[in-house]
Amino acid sequence: MKLWLTAATHTAAQVDHLIFALLLISCAVLVLVFGLLLLYMFKYRAGSDIDRGTLPKKTWRVEAAWTAVTLLAFFGLFIWGAGLYVQLFQSPRDALRIYVVGKQFMWKVEHDGGQREINAIHLPIDIDIQLVMTSEDVIHDFSVPAFRIKHDVLPGRYETLWFHVDKPGTYHLFCTQLCGVDHANMIGQIVAMPKTDYQQWLAQSETTQTLAAAGKTLFMRYGCSGCHGSSGAGGTQSQSTVRAPSLVGLYGSPVTLSDGSIVKADERYIRDCILTPARQRVASYLPVMPSFAGEISEEDLLKIIAYLKSLADGSRP
Repeated sequence: MKLWLTAATHTAAQVDHLIFALLLISCAVLVLVFGLLLLYMFKYRAGSDIDRGTLPKKTWRVEAAWTAVTLLAFFGLFIWGAGLYVQLFQSPRDALRIYVVGKQFMWKVEHDGGQREINAIHLPIDIDIQLVMTSEDVIHDFSVPAFRIKHDVLPGRYETLWFHVDKPGTYHLFCTQLCGVDHANMIGQIVAMPKTDYQQWLAQSETTQTLAAAGKTLFMRYGCSGCHGSSGAGGTQSQSTVRAPSLVGLYGSPVTLSDGSIVKADERYIRDCILTPARQRVASYLPVMPSFAGEISEEDLLKIIAYLKSLADGSRP
């Protein structure tokens, strides 16, 4: 019987070391505090003939010393944990993106090539993987113990998480947030395989079109091309008035808003522009963008975003 979980990613060992350090320091403080309690309980118990003498004068040196030492120790753990947290949520630019939608009571997964899965994620080892996650209904929690990752998947928001698997195998996937009566059955598996096997799996999986190509179709169907042009290059209301900004090269670029602030055009920003355009209006453009809240599903939103990303990186559908 294994006493320790498999560590299948680069960061899993770092998480284990952090937890072990926290456990070690906590045990040291526990032994110190309860050890002193037990020592004085027995040493000065009722009926003991020990010479109690006169009470020593009060001094702050010992108390200040052990308080400072424990404070520095736990503050060091905080800095260590904060650095690891930031590392886990700053995805590499060239990471392979996989889209995950949580829904009672399943995980729906879609790859850039259009391959779709339910309660399973096939992915290659020895490459950075970024998950773009959202929920269609309630709060879920994406948890893979072997990767030491656990992250809330929220309705109405995109959450990203990345990891680098270095060991092939099949790993458990759980929802660790109570999400309804059938929560216990919202489980799945992560299938990590060598790159050649992953490419074979992609080729064998049924797909009619890529995620970006499906997004282009939806871009036309929802009428986005009426203002932004069929190729996303921007539309004109007249020869002198630009009706809508160009979407070519938008993803990943800075955008100046009407209030003067600058935001990055990532998945969250694009989603908000589609569903709640009045919240972050682009500078120099009239607020004519309609809201598509309640009209576009989360899966269709991911496809449209994939299409807009393809306009930025040159990988046209």
